[in-house]
Amino acid sequence: METLYLLIETDVGRLDDVLKRIRAIPSVTEVQAVTGPFDLIVKVEAAHINAALDTVVHRIRRVPGIRSTETLVTVATG
Repeated sequence: METLYLLIETDVGRLDDVLKRIRAIPSVTEVQAVTGPFDLIVKVEAAHINAALDTVVHRIRRVPGIRSTETLVTVATG
């Protein structure tokens, strides 16, 4: 299983809608609203890294109301 985390900045006033839409995407296992320069942290898990990245590029980044993203791919667990 491959895991990545996505940091998301949303447009002002769009946080709740973006959060709801992202939670409905397959492979998204956790979504948390946070403080700081980003508004959401999203955990994506898939059988292969390409499938996880496909979810980010073709599903999550297309959600209306997302201003920017940063993708963090895990390299070790423990």
